[in-house]
Amino acid sequence: MSTHMTRYTPTVPSLLGRGVFDDIFGQFFNDAPSYIQRSTSGYPVADIYTGEDGQTIMEFALAGFSRSDINVEVKPEARTITVSADTSTDGEGSRSRRIAKRNFTKTYVNYDDNLDLANSAAKFENGLLTIEVPPRPEVTPLQIEIE
Repeated sequence: MSTHMTRYTPTVPSLLGRGVFDDIFGQFFNDAPSYIQRSTSGYPVADIYTGEDGQTIMEFALAGFSRSDINVEVKPEARTITVSADTSTDGEGSRSRRIAKRNFTKTYVNYDDNLDLANSAAKFENGLLTIEVPPRPEVTPLQIEIE
């Protein structure tokens, strides 16, 4: 008489198949820090668009930050705007945060040289940083009247 026992493993109904299911979730749970880093590599979320008046508007979702945490550096000669935050604190309240309110630096370059970076304006309200950059006067199209 044999004393060999077989372990019962319930099957997971899936269109992908059990192997694919196990691979996806096994990798996620065994290597979670890597997945978190990849999913937040575009931090912070930014939206860049042209407003109705022709200004370039840059909006950054920065919930949890204070105005003093955020730095906006404009270098017209280098044609760059750098938005950064340093949330490191010395003392008792400091801890590592992985998703929200963490250090970042993002640099945006005006390759076309069509923006007046020196006249940029920034405001921070309710967790939304808005930077408005007007077009350079010489690149603004003029409407002339035909006689």
